[in-house]
Amino acid sequence: MRADTLGCVLAGGLARRMGGGDKPLRRLGGRPMLDHALARLAPQVAAVILNANGDPARFAAYGLPVVADGLPDHPGPLAGILAALDWAAEHRPGLAWVTSVPGDSPFIPRDLVARLHAARAVAGVPLAAASSGGQPHPPVGLWPVALRAELRAALLAGERKIDRWTARHGCAMAEWPVTPVDPFFNANAPEDLAAAERLLPLLQTTGAEAID
Repeated sequence: MRADTLGCVLAGGLARRMGGGDKPLRRLGGRPMLDHALARLAPQVAAVILNANGDPARFAAYGLPVVADGLPDHPGPLAGILAALDWAAEHRPGLAWVTSVPGDSPFIPRDLVARLHAARAVAGVPLAAASSGGQPHPPVGLWPVALRAELRAALLAGERKIDRWTARHGCAMAEWPVTPVDPFFNANAPEDLAAAERLLPLLQTTGAEAID
């Protein structure tokens, strides 16, 4: 567990391809996808928050802070990451880092935070992101709270692309295999959720838990 890192589950998307509503609350293996993400992320960090817009009461059962975007019109995951950085600075000033994960990624690695920190340190850059099978996953990243002013300025200037912004500052990549299950599989549409149901027992029976 990293005592200097806040975990943030990005649950603020519009879920258009899923037919609207909250993707992280769609059920997988008999429980919300959010439960799976939290079970994997929470042991790795000092605290966890949810980034979500609208009525926070729908997440009340989790007993976690629900932090809305500080910018209007749903400008995307960078706004959620900024909200997490701002929350850390105000409420947990001892936490210098935020690790973000999408709420529709139920299989995130159990060593995610440690490996992001290691990749960043080896590369000597301020940021890190995850990759699997050579495919980057920009919303799965490690963010220094110290860069929140720069991120706010970029968003206000119209920046929406995570990888374009991280490239300005230097971003290391931490790589994972995609077999037997891609740890960054995300359920964007109903057919993805059905695929996740098929993958869940594979994850449990092939020993995949041991490698992530």
